[in-house]
Amino acid sequence: MGQYEDSAAWADIIPIPQDDGGPNALATIAYTAEYSEAMSYLRAVMAEDEKSERVLGLTEHIISMNPAHYTVWLYRADVLRALDYDPGKELEWLNEISLKHLKNYQIWHHRQTIMSQFSTLPPHELPFLTRMLAKDAKNYHVWSYRQWLVAHFSLWATAPASTELAFVEDLLLVDLRNNSAWNHRWFVVFGNPAHPSVPLETSQREIEFAKGKIRQAPQNQSPWNYLKGVLRKSGLGMGALAGFAEEFAGEGREVRSSHALDFLAEVWGQGGEEEKRKAERALGLLADTYDPIRKNYWDYRKRLLAAGQA
Repeated sequence: MGQYEDSAAWADIIPIPQDDGGPNALATIAYTAEYSEAMSYLRAVMAEDEKSERVLGLTEHIISMNPAHYTVWLYRADVLRALDYDPGKELEWLNEISLKHLKNYQIWHHRQTIMSQFSTLPPHELPFLTRMLAKDAKNYHVWSYRQWLVAHFSLWATAPASTELAFVEDLLLVDLRNNSAWNHRWFVVFGNPAHPSVPLETSQREIEFAKGKIRQAPQNQSPWNYLKGVLRKSGLGMGALAGFAEEFAGEGREVRSSHALDFLAEVWGQGGEEEKRKAERALGLLADTYDPIRKNYWDYRKRLLAAGQA
């Protein structure tokens, strides 16, 4: 006997068991009796397109056993819409599930579906995401969802009420190698499709920010990549910061950053013959001394340089 079979509230439903291909199925899945029964009742109510409070409870029960079942999440969303359910109440329930299952994609897709019903960002949403990222600062699903929030509610860095830059800076104070935080900073500063170009002062601010983080940890690749991106986006060109990069890897100086050496190799590769020779030496140092694990890549760069394609 089972939970639903014994319930008077479900007496009108004839469950539909899973068809694994007959009595001699090749590879059946060993579901628990509790899960099999619940899914049998879900198939039955879905076949009748029933959207009710009891179905909502049924989906909650199944999700507690298998939070990755996409079909159950999708049907739950349909039931919520049909019942005109309070989206705030659903978010409260989701918070508990999210904290138990940090890397579950379906939870975050469902959250996005629910959040789409709000005209303004609920005040508790960003603090909850901070809690999630405190558990795993590089959780891809949380970061993807946060980017959707930025776009949906227009939380770009230029928005007067935006706190995204401050949020990223706090994370980088904890771990300046958090490449997810660097990526989010780029998104909120440069990702607004309504403003594909940004003022020069914004680019200069971002350049100084990246330079400051590089000085803290010269061998951290994230701010070097960010710096390259800002220079290219702004049209300033990498040559404008050759002198800065030489502080960490200039000719005749101690190489404190392989990324600075890479930066200079790109800059020198665009110059005259003497600078191209400097670029070749820099790439050789990367291949043989400072980054030999990627020797094939640096040798490839040297071939491009020799062919005039650097």
